[in-house]
Amino acid sequence: MSGTGSSAGGSTGNADSTSAIPGGGGAPGRPAVAGGTSAHANARRGPVVAALMLGMALAALDGTIVSTAVPQIVGDLGGFAVFSWLFSGYLLAVTVTLPVYGKLSDTFGRKPVLIAGIVLFLIGSLLCACAWNMGSLIAFRVVQGLGGGAIQGTVQTIAADLYPLRERPKIQAKLSTVWAVSAVAGPAVGGLLAAYADWRWIFLINLPVGATALWLIARHLHEPSRTKTAAASRPRIDWAGALAVFACGGLLLFALVQGGVAWPWLSAPSLALFGASALLAAATVAIERRAAEPIIPGWVWRRRTIAAVNLALGALGLLMVAPTVFLPTYAQAVLGLGPIAAGFVMSVMTLSWPVSAALSQHAYNRIGFRLTAIIGIACSALILLAFPLLPFPGAAWQPALIMLLLGAALGLFQLPLIVGVQSTVGYAERGTTTASVLFCRQVGQSVGAALFGAVANATLASRLAAAPDGIREGLPGDLDSVSHALADPGSLTAEAADYLRRAVDTAVDHVYIGAAIAAVLALLALVFVAPRRFPVITEEAPAD
Repeated sequence: MSGTGSSAGGSTGNADSTSAIPGGGGAPGRPAVAGGTSAHANARRGPVVAALMLGMALAALDGTIVSTAVPQIVGDLGGFAVFSWLFSGYLLAVTVTLPVYGKLSDTFGRKPVLIAGIVLFLIGSLLCACAWNMGSLIAFRVVQGLGGGAIQGTVQTIAADLYPLRERPKIQAKLSTVWAVSAVAGPAVGGLLAAYADWRWIFLINLPVGATALWLIARHLHEPSRTKTAAASRPRIDWAGALAVFACGGLLLFALVQGGVAWPWLSAPSLALFGASALLAAATVAIERRAAEPIIPGWVWRRRTIAAVNLALGALGLLMVAPTVFLPTYAQAVLGLGPIAAGFVMSVMTLSWPVSAALSQHAYNRIGFRLTAIIGIACSALILLAFPLLPFPGAAWQPALIMLLLGAALGLFQLPLIVGVQSTVGYAERGTTTASVLFCRQVGQSVGAALFGAVANATLASRLAAAPDGIREGLPGDLDSVSHALADPGSLTAEAADYLRRAVDTAVDHVYIGAAIAAVLALLALVFVAPRRFPVITEEAPAD
């Protein structure tokens, strides 16, 4: 294969094998078969794209479909105190394995990694359906997450391999649509299965979907053959680096998930976990510097384009906590909506996001990837700052309109960065690059959940402490009791209920201000770190 790499700092790679696209992120020069797909392979893209969408649906539906069935799961298995680890355990496994799978897909090819990931996910799903208590279900959800990490990263990488730059928005819009449909359909499907069948079916339903995706991939996905030189050399896997990345990421995310929940932030367990994470991070850097083929190579951060996109999408993960985690609470506690209506207020964002993403190509083909993303994230910051200006208690259409606009702005921000950064590297580096971007976004989401959770808790605690004497006696005595009071507002006096609703409104306002600050951080990364023009390369199709 020719043209598999690009040098750091903005050059477009080996001039003998790659050619720069005039404009560097603007209109492509000539169409090229990206990722090493041949002409007759392109004819088989339809079944492969269907397989990618089915594989992505496994990961996209997972969180939404499980969350709806939590009451039935807890009622059957018990373990209410630890049920949140059904989601945290899965998230940990996905996040810490993304860099490992990215490197493996660059070393051994996308197909074996994706097949292994889907098989592992399906094994985890079957085990989840057979769980006998909450502990076993959490453990099997971790197995699912180990497969989910391979699915998320490799599907995005194959999507970039299949399509040349001009056509990449098509497949990315389709994958965005999968997430949008999952956000709307997942809670409904989960509720129906939990109510009229059994909660175990929410895991068993993955089996036919995954089996179909496996069949399509095995039959229709044909990767380019390796050159004799590449085939003759034995791949070297940095297993020490993989273990170090897994341990460091897992410990850090565990500290973020449990901090402020299982123990105070400044307690001995939190300080010990963060200290151990820092030591493991230093050990990981030392191991990766010595490795011949590191899991997280240094060029991921030395190249300005990749580093800027990593930072920007890490900030995206941070700000996404506001609409996905805190908006449903706001809709139910402040607006008085039911769970279904509250879910709709949030889900309108997923309706405008894929539409905006699909149309973003018309912008970045004219003005470039960087400027398009800058416009998107700048609009996102302004939209997030508009949320605290909503009247109290307001009407449901007001936050819904804000979420609709936010989805449109973020679609204009995220897709150009993903398409752009994937287009700056060759086939042999695309898996690692894509995984690093997704890894930073996942870490940002975990950090955001911990950080904004602390902001919301501090605001609520302050408001409860500052309540007038006549109202304070009717309010919950601590933060743990707030959720029970919000679930049963009839247990409070009218004055106390109104005060608590206003306190929640203020807490969510502060979270959205924090999300706007995260958007500004993403903007600064693009303005000061990203090059003015992305060093896009094209690749010739190898003989198949």
